[in-house]
Formats: sequence, structure tokens, C-alpha cells
Amino acid sequence: MVHIIGAGCGAADLITLRGKKYLEEADVIIYAGSLVNKELLQYAKDGCALYDSAKMTLEEILAVIEAAEAENKMTVRLQSGDPSLYGAIGEQMREFDKLGIAYDITPGVSAFSGAAAALKTEYTLPDVSQTVIITRASGKTVVPKSENLRSLAAHGATMVLFLSTGLLAKVTEELIAGGYSPDAPAAIVYKASWDDEKVCRCTVATLEQTAKENNITKTALITVGGFLNSDFSRSHLYDPNYATEFREASK
Repeated sequence: MVHIIGAGCGAADLITLRGKKYLEEADVIIYAGSLVNKELLQYAKDGCALYDSAKMTLEEILAVIEAAEAENKMTVRLQSGDPSLYGAIGEQMREFDKLGIAYDITPGVSAFSGAAAALKTEYTLPDVSQTVIITRASGKTVVPKSENLRSLAAHGATMVLFLSTGLLAKVTEELIAGGYSPDAPAAIVYKASWDDEKVCRCTVATLEQTAKENNITKTALITVGGFLNSDFSRSHLYDPNYATEFREASK
């Protein structure tokens, strides 16, 4: 059995209870060494085999898992953040299906959630934005033409960009061409929830400059949108003038 686990966005105590349990039980742990907090490996039992997937190919990862399966061992595939976002886990599950290897998935706290916590804000604010677009700039992994930044920016929604810190000149150009003003609020969140977390607030026009001034070249999220301002309407959820399923409106 293979348990695919989201390690969370950085801090070791942000892993789920289920994920921690599987780590403690695993015979083999394959972890994303370039992004996963090594403190999580302290949960591994004595004798557990540890593999850093940052140094491995897909074929090498599969070979380790197949060998473990042949010996009836339990494997944990420890992914950064949540496995559903930019974890290249789809191609691994496709191979598991071909090989008849049973697996399940334990969600994790994504970096986009960690970034919102670091910013002390909410992505979906009344009268500001009710939509969050999670995407990336086109680089080595090409983004489909229908999902280019310019077209997505036209929505004016909250945007969170993964894997784009090294392409900020291009990001700024595309965001402005798509409709964001140069002085639209933006922020770079470096290593959300880690001990060396850094939050840099700026504008769309100053994204590249801000990253350079703070020596940020990777492991950061770019956030853009009006949610970064404090001007928004009160929600109806706790408004005494509105009735809900659980509360009558004030008279």
C-alpha cells in the first residue's frame, strides 16, 4: 500500500493527524526533499528506509515502491503542501494504476493557505473578490494558451501564482496587459509558515524589484488583488439584520 500524504506548507506541526500516523507506521518514506520540512522525518520509526525524491527520476521512485510492494511493506509518498497542486503526483498515480498498486491520498495544508495566514487576510472578501485563481507563469512547464496570465488577469479576481518567482518581469507584463493596474496591490510570501518566512507587500509594477531587494528567487508565492487592501463590505453571515437557518433577524 502507498499512502500519498500532503506534508503541509512548511511548519512540521501543520501535517494532519492522519499523515503523522502514516509516517509513524511507514516502512519506506519517499519525501520531496527540496520542499518538505525535514523535521517531519523524526516521526519515522527505526529501520524505516528514507529516500529523497529530489534526487530521483520517476522510474527510480517506482522501482523503490515496487520493491517495497514485493516485500509487503507500507510506503509513504510525502509531498509538499497538498498533493493536488503542482506535486507531479498524477503521473505517479497513473503508474500505480498500471501496476495494480493500491494507494490513497491524505490532503495537506497548501502553500496558498499558508500564504493567506502569513498575510493575515482572506482571499474572498465581500464586494472585492469571490473567486481565487490558482495558477503559474508559463515556463519549462508550458501553461495552456487558454490559461495564460493575460486572459486570467482580465477577471480581476484574487490571483495566487505558484512557481513564478523567477519570471516576475513577465508576470508583471502579463498582469498589466490583462487588466490589473500597475499600482494594484500584490505581495510575495516566501516560505509560508517556515521559521524564515518573509512577507513582502508591494504592487504589480514592483514585484520584480521587491523580489530582488529581498533576495527571493524561489520557494515563494505571488498574490495579487484587492483582497490585500482593507476596504471591503461586511458580510451578511453575522449581520443582525439578516436571518439565517440558525438565527432570526433583529426586529
